[in-house]
Amino acid sequence: MRQFPDMSATTDTSPHAPLTAPSLRRRMACWLYEGMLMFGVVFIAGYLFSTLTQTRNALDNRHAQQAFLFVVFGIYFTWFWAKGQTLAMKTWHIRVVDRQGRALSQPRALLRYVLSWLWLLPALALSAALKTSGPELALLLVGWILVWALLSRFHPERQFVHDALAGTRLIHQAPAPRARPENKPASAP
Repeated sequence: MRQFPDMSATTDTSPHAPLTAPSLRRRMACWLYEGMLMFGVVFIAGYLFSTLTQTRNALDNRHAQQAFLFVVFGIYFTWFWAKGQTLAMKTWHIRVVDRQGRALSQPRALLRYVLSWLWLLPALALSAALKTSGPELALLLVGWILVWALLSRFHPERQFVHDALAGTRLIHQAPAPRARPENKPASAP
């Protein structure tokens, strides 16, 4: 029978807390979950953009909409990372901190956001240079994402390259223990 780690430890956010990186599997699962949650953000932001600009065709104002989504994503991630976690990170018990284990400032969170585009931009640039689309683009993206993720294995603290460049790190944060209900005596009828 498989043994699961004890997740009942208390949450320790002190400067002396161990700053261990979550496993690559957990970080990538969080990354995928974050991607699914972003569908909601894209839907709402896209609807708002289309309504405000009176865009009727999806190809009209495409570049303006992409720039708008870039800004919306930046606000979303910068705000949540400055608080320590996005919803997906809470689910997977992952926290983003600076190198000393402190909460991120807004400028550092913004720098992390800009550098996080290294997950996608090199593959997209190569695809544009080679004039590929469809399955070739998907293969380039998946291949680059795998390479980028596996590069964390070579970092001494198992951090992604964009985190090392931004001066941030992902750490495991054990959830707070659940409060057990007190045993109350049954009331007499």
